[in-house]
Amino acid sequence: MQIPGNVLDVLTDPRTVISGDRVAVPFQLDPALYQRMNKMLKDIGGRWDGRKAVGAHVFPFPVEEFMRACLAAGEWPSRYEQGWYPTPPKVVFDMLEHASIRVGHTVLEPSAGTGSLLKPMAEQMGIVDCVEIDFRRAHVLRELGLARQVILGDFLDLDPLATDEPYDRIVMNPPFSDAIGHVMHALGFLKDGGTLVAVMPESITWHSDRAAVEFRKLIADNEGEIVKLPADAFAPSGTNVRTVLVCLDADPDGTLRTHGWHRRQPVQLDLFAMA
Repeated sequence: MQIPGNVLDVLTDPRTVISGDRVAVPFQLDPALYQRMNKMLKDIGGRWDGRKAVGAHVFPFPVEEFMRACLAAGEWPSRYEQGWYPTPPKVVFDMLEHASIRVGHTVLEPSAGTGSLLKPMAEQMGIVDCVEIDFRRAHVLRELGLARQVILGDFLDLDPLATDEPYDRIVMNPPFSDAIGHVMHALGFLKDGGTLVAVMPESITWHSDRAAVEFRKLIADNEGEIVKLPADAFAPSGTNVRTVLVCLDADPDGTLRTHGWHRRQPVQLDLFAMA
């Protein structure tokens, strides 16, 4: 998202201090300009701390290098453009009710954000691996110290067959713009007999495009469940998108393309290798 010109002027002003986890503007701004700057800094993850000893926007990660890159480009990666909406506590509760995580279960959270799901899953003694595309949020996850590992990168770029041990549970809040693609990819990391729980946009229940129709058939064929959430379930995260929970149990004899299903496929020989 492009940084407004007058906000860029403020943040590149020699008097502005950008250091460590803080951005401090030690001079007066008119209210409208401050609100524009505050909106940008909040979207990046900062929160105003007005205490006399601080007087700055404080971030939960080292912001200096990232902020200078944004200022050089004149834009910042909005969390909304990335499709990131933190999972509200009530939705987290519903998801974990369906996931039934037990002590020692291995759990994958493919779009982990800043830990809304990680923290309660760790409290249930799950062994959690996280994937997060944004380095700022990945930093927050690592600082929590609750995950076995935090992988920085695009989940869709990960190869399920590069994983030696599939997961007992996959619990996910994927980007709503490609929720089906993320869920289908996640199945490749799921253990036969495991459970996947995903929050998804309600549109998957009525869209007529091929991906949605085939996804609904997959859920029906595997006796999965679609649970409608309250209309305002994600209002605390800044969106009114209607959502559902999708719950799938991986029957070892079923048609879900789990990790085991991929392993059972015959190896395709390279017909041109001998040419």
